[in-house]
Amino acid sequence: MAIKKESLINSNFNSMTISLASPESILERSRGEVLKPETINYRTYKPERDGLFCERIFGPIKDWECHCG
Repeated sequence: MAIKKESLINSNFNSMTISLASPESILERSRGEVLKPETINYRTYKPERDGLFCERIFGPIKDWECHCG
């Protein structure tokens, strides 16, 4: 029987800065283009292809499973 050893990491810090991403960094991270205004198919509850939640742009809903099958 394997025994898991717990390790505690103490991270002390004084502050954290959050800022908006620049337009250039957003373009660097983008991988697709939204071509249709549709979001989710009301019959299947799956994202519409080329829509706002397209799996080709944002990645598949299920891990390691393509939308096409």
